[in-house]
Amino acid sequence: MLRCGHNFCRVCIDRALDTQDESGVYICPQCRAHFYKRPSLQRNITLCNIIEQFLSIPTPQKGTGIFCTNCIHSSVPAVQFCLHCEVSLCDNHLRVHSKSPEHVLSDPSTSLENRKCSVHKKILEYYCTEDSACICVSCSLVGEHQGHRVEMLDEASEKKKGKLRNILQKLTTKREETKERVQNLEERWRKAQEKATCDAQEVTALFTDTRRRLDDLEKRVLSEISRQEEQVSLLRSTLLQEMEIKKDVLSRKMRHIEELCNMTDPLTILQEPDIGDLCDPEEEGGDDTGRDDKQLYDVDLYQIQGTVHAELSNFLLYIHTNLGIYMEGPADILLDVNTAANNILVSDDLKTATWSLTEQDRPETVERFLDYNQVLSSRSFFSGRHYWDVESSGIAEWLVGMCYPSIDRKGDQSYIGDNDKSWCLQRENNYLVMHNSQAIQLPITISSDKVRICVDYEAGQLSFYELCDPIRHLHTFTATFTEPLHAAVCLGNGSIKILGWGSNCEEP
Repeated sequence: MLRCGHNFCRVCIDRALDTQDESGVYICPQCRAHFYKRPSLQRNITLCNIIEQFLSIPTPQKGTGIFCTNCIHSSVPAVQFCLHCEVSLCDNHLRVHSKSPEHVLSDPSTSLENRKCSVHKKILEYYCTEDSACICVSCSLVGEHQGHRVEMLDEASEKKKGKLRNILQKLTTKREETKERVQNLEERWRKAQEKATCDAQEVTALFTDTRRRLDDLEKRVLSEISRQEEQVSLLRSTLLQEMEIKKDVLSRKMRHIEELCNMTDPLTILQEPDIGDLCDPEEEGGDDTGRDDKQLYDVDLYQIQGTVHAELSNFLLYIHTNLGIYMEGPADILLDVNTAANNILVSDDLKTATWSLTEQDRPETVERFLDYNQVLSSRSFFSGRHYWDVESSGIAEWLVGMCYPSIDRKGDQSYIGDNDKSWCLQRENNYLVMHNSQAIQLPITISSDKVRICVDYEAGQLSFYELCDPIRHLHTFTATFTEPLHAAVCLGNGSIKILGWGSNCEEP
């Protein structure tokens, strides 16, 4: 029994006091009374008599901790370890310890050394909130944590558990959100796969139908060529037959004339009709008929070519409409905002130029057109054969064409078509083409709002076509190009949209 009146097993209290020798402060495991000298132990006769009822007291096995002798005798396994008392206890003997708030219980497997202060060798009972460390009572009184705010381990543990629960809740929420995103991603991927499969089927059907249409077109064109070939063959047979007849007639006349030339009787010769009567004036110019027939055949062939190009254009439009996309090439024609005048609006996709009364307040640079509402393409053509299509909208006054990058950006010489560095098709009250201030008015009426511009750089040809059915040629400029060519647009009002671009342009 200690001086404070609390009783303990002699072996248990000796061991407890032994662990406190190094700190110099001895604490009653039950009431926490402090002794600055190792307390002397007084024998409790009553308790000793109870213990002596047991004939023998087995020695605790090494490594199993300290046990209540009653628990050992009754072979009841220890279920809790009292850190305060440094003993393992069964349920029956645990009741007194569990009622005391000073007694900290833990799992029997807990290593006692891990629960002691490494400096003072005392049980870790407190938590220093400033240093985030578990400490013993000596650490809080005389150690490095003296004066710090401390909490009981259970209280600090519950606070940390609260924070951990909040973190767990947030992590749970994030996990659920991530799980939902994964599910959404998988669902989107599934729909994307289904759409890709559907699109592939539609494209396959589309191109199957396109091939069928092309086969039908080929058959129609070949049939038309055969028909015209048959007509020419019949014409040739007819002409050959007529020529044979004419040849026989001419041969007879020649023989008659030869006979007259061989006669010696003047009277007979003079009595023959005049030589002029022997020739049929209506027969003259027969060769011209053949030439006319040849020319007629050439015109029909031109019409066939126009039909083919019109059908192909319709196919491209058909494919574009059914696919619902326009697949740009790596060097597609886009408008260069850096060259656009301040009264020109350029769309976000850089394909539409629109005249605007409101100036855009763009900075004045050496690239920008200052006096005319013009804009150039960002890419240029310096070889090969290419085309680009445009469509006008609104009551538009416009011109489209091509020019060198060295064209002036201000002054009269900056107007497209008014210099030797640009070529254009212009629409105002009528249509005209212009280069180097030389204008040629077109004698035809253009009904379509779509125009194609074709350039063959090496051949030095720049052509304009109306995209109607069939495609109609408007004009071709011939020049020797010395610089790269940029697409050019000028607007008086309305807008111009670039529909597409292609290489290896075949002349319609």
